[in-house]
Amino acid sequence: MRTFSAALLAAVLLALAPAAALAKGPPIEARAWALIDGGSGDVLVSHAAARHLPIASTTKLMTAYVALKELPLDRIVRAAPYEAEYGESLLELRPGQRISVRDLLYGLILRSGNDAAYDLARAAAGSEERFVAQMNRYAAALGLADTHYANPIGLDQRGNYSSAADLATLTRRLLAIPAFAKIAAARSAVLRSVHPRRRIETINELLRMAPWVTGVKTGHTFGALYVLVGSGRRKGTELISVAVGAPTDEDRFRDNLELLDYGFSLYKRRLPVRAGAALARPSIRYDGGSLPLRAARTVTVGLRPDQRLSVEVRAPAEVEGPIARGEALGRASVYVDGRRTASVPLRSAREVGKAGIVVRAGSFLDDEKIPVGIALCVILLGAVLMRRFSR
Repeated sequence: MRTFSAALLAAVLLALAPAAALAKGPPIEARAWALIDGGSGDVLVSHAAARHLPIASTTKLMTAYVALKELPLDRIVRAAPYEAEYGESLLELRPGQRISVRDLLYGLILRSGNDAAYDLARAAAGSEERFVAQMNRYAAALGLADTHYANPIGLDQRGNYSSAADLATLTRRLLAIPAFAKIAAARSAVLRSVHPRRRIETINELLRMAPWVTGVKTGHTFGALYVLVGSGRRKGTELISVAVGAPTDEDRFRDNLELLDYGFSLYKRRLPVRAGAALARPSIRYDGGSLPLRAARTVTVGLRPDQRLSVEVRAPAEVEGPIARGEALGRASVYVDGRRTASVPLRSAREVGKAGIVVRAGSFLDDEKIPVGIALCVILLGAVLMRRFSR
């Protein structure tokens, strides 16, 4: 039976959507599924999302996470002999072959290479057993209460399970790592550390089903059936979808695509900051007038009907030359429900020269806060000094 989160119900009610439209929802075939906002982590819709299930090669998401935390991307490792069973996904590395951690990660995510997972485990921890212990420690640190690992590959094994909700949470953390986000979104990659160089293609067909899809990872075993974690970016919003236990290969891709489409339908695109907009006008000391500070770029955000958008501008009330054109003098931050989603520099719209001594002195004497007596003393002292040095 399909269930919907409180956040989604609130969004739909605020949008005045008919109850019948909500009841239909996306026709998901998987045993468990979840859809979350990648920025806030809000659960938009889910079903049996905490159920412990085998997750096949989406186990490799944690393998990637640990490897990214424990290994430099440019480290070169040697491939170990790997005894594969029939039907396993492989990067097809030769024993002793030199390959970088970066290229192993591409092989892990794009090709779901079990040998790549094995080599990353040995490089990070020295053995598969110690690496699995690391995986479970990281899972606990991330609060993945419905997850436990028994191997770094995702083979059916007692004690290797997770949930749709935990997979979404882990993926959210992974996509916040730029190196992983680049790998997950790749349709193909050239492995540059191996000789000769090789080009590999992704087996994640979701990436070819819509231009806005950004990842992430497939999985399939007899015990887990078909699993897919997907992600996409539209309307200034990133969403993460999970389908665990889909009956067919086609179902897992359709499930994720329809979850993502459904999620994006809840958002409207907003432009709270536009490039070039003058968001602050500090006064210019000595010279007078004001200096427009313009936003360096446009900020696009996706907003649900139940969310509140705000912009906070931090800039000086007064500036003093010299100031170069384009110099950063402030910042505009965009918040959704109090959570900062973007921050943009505010840059000087023009150059401001350094004020001369005469202008500075005039400004000093014009200052209403300076007593008349002090001003006269300054004038007399200046006259005496000029007469003395003119002799």
